[in-house]
Amino acid sequence: MTESYGWVPEGVDISVPDASRVYDYALGGVHNFAVDREFWHRAEKMFPTARLVARANRAFLGRAVRHLSELGVRQFLDIGSGIPTLGNVHEVAQEADPEARVMYVDIDPIAVQQSRSLLTGNPYARVIEADLRKPDGILYHPEVLDLFDFSEPVAVLTVAVLHFVPDGDDPVGLLHRLGEPLVSSSYLVISHLGPDATPEGREAQEQARRLYEKTPTPVVIRTREQVAALLDDSFELVEPGVVSATEWRPDPDESGDPPQPTALVALARKRNRDAGR
Repeated sequence: MTESYGWVPEGVDISVPDASRVYDYALGGVHNFAVDREFWHRAEKMFPTARLVARANRAFLGRAVRHLSELGVRQFLDIGSGIPTLGNVHEVAQEADPEARVMYVDIDPIAVQQSRSLLTGNPYARVIEADLRKPDGILYHPEVLDLFDFSEPVAVLTVAVLHFVPDGDDPVGLLHRLGEPLVSSSYLVISHLGPDATPEGREAQEQARRLYEKTPTPVVIRTREQVAALLDDSFELVEPGVVSATEWRPDPDESGDPPQPTALVALARKRNRDAGR
């Protein structure tokens, strides 16, 4: 029997697992359905460290936003933001500056609707439904242009989303286009699924990857070198380069989940010679 929820936008097919809802469930969220939960349990059975990878990605996101806030960034464009859960970007950024501006972007209507509900009454945080593969629809969306000042630095966040973009969709070109209107001292944040460190782990990961091929969002696993190659010369990697999420500026008091080599992350800065619109 199909579940029925009043908060599901009309036309959304909840009989097919969705990546944002699966991720929501992995992080302990409640905006997911039986099909998403069943899919996650199957994936986790094949790849037992999957939940730790999800947690490592989420923790990295918070550290990256705090770090960029310390650098003076006050505008955050979170693409593939997913369904609201603990430690959202606007909560972290606005702790540093209550007037920090955050635009969430997701292709999933449920993620957008739930985000909009969460952001009610917050004049500096908004959400739009748009697709990473159509960057102009993001950059020149009326709400983005209204909220952001592109003469000031912007941090573009692409956390746990680029591994859903196959090479045929030109991820290098997409990131270049997203960076074109950014001034120098703007940043790009990346996290991406990478290969496991052991043959046994890679085989388990491959089984989970094949499972994702049955969804609308198949997964691409890229190595550190391939993740770095997603950046053209309009961006420069910031030290320590492409590393695992748990290795990137870890908090001294973190309890310390085991290292997750499959959660690859990086921070890149817009080069000076490409400053301006």
